[in-house]
Amino acid sequence: MAKTFYHHLMKYRHPSPKDSISQFANNAYEDHGFPKTSYNYHEISSYLELNVSYLESMTVFDEAWEQYITTEKRDG
Repeated sequence: MAKTFYHHLMKYRHPSPKDSISQFANNAYEDHGFPKTSYNYHEISSYLELNVSYLESMTVFDEAWEQYITTEKRDG
C-alpha cells in the first residue's frame, strides 16, 4: 500500500535541518494537527494554508509533494 504524504515526509526529518524540506518535516512532526493519514493534496495544502505558520512558503510543500508523487509512482 502507498505511503501517506506524512509518512513520506518523515524520511526528511533531521536533527540539524540543512534545507527547507527537512525543516518542514521537523515542524510537521511536532504539529499534532497535521493530517497524517491523508493522501490528498488539497486536504493537506488547505490545512497548511489555514493552520500553520511554520511553513516559509507553500512552494516548500509543493516541492515535497512532487517528490512524494515521484517516489510513490516509482515504488508503487
